Formats: sequence, structure tokens, C-alpha cells
Amino acid sequence: MPAMRYRSRSYRRRQVRTPGGKTVLRYKKKKTNKHVCAECGKLLHGVPRGRSYEINKLAKTKKRPNRPYGGYLCSECARKVFKREARS
Repeated sequence: MPAMRYRSRSYRRRQVRTPGGKTVLRYKKKKTNKHVCAECGKLLHGVPRGRSYEINKLAKTKKRPNRPYGGYLCSECARKVFKREARS
């Protein structure tokens, strides 16, 4: 019987063959959802996908694009915002 914490479906289950020839279950946390643009919902490029403890180990420049609204808006929506701000 697996430990209580592994009984939920928040863990991915993988069948792994050990050197001794046994087949065992290995549990791994699932990957997080991909980041999307706040305005149009498109996938954001340059934003890594991972659990928060993995992302915290990365350098600041590796976490998101180095531009205004980077990691929040896609490049097209950010461009629209810049034009709107310049016109007003």
C-alpha cells in the first residue's frame, strides 16, 4: 500500500524496472500548466514551466522575458499597450 500522500492524483505514477528485476511505482509531482497571456490567452514564450521551488532556483533573467509586461503579456499584446500609452 502506498503512503497516504501518494494516493492522490497530484502525483504522476511511473512503472520503473529496478536493477534487481522488480517493477516498482515511482511518484513524481505533475508539471504545472503553461503560462498564458493575461489579455488574449496565448502561450507565453520564454517563461519556464516548473514547480515554484524549481523556478525559485533560476536567475531572474531566466524566469521571464526582460521587457515591460514580460511574463504577463505576450509580445503582440505588449506592443498594443505601448502604442496605446504613446498615443494618449
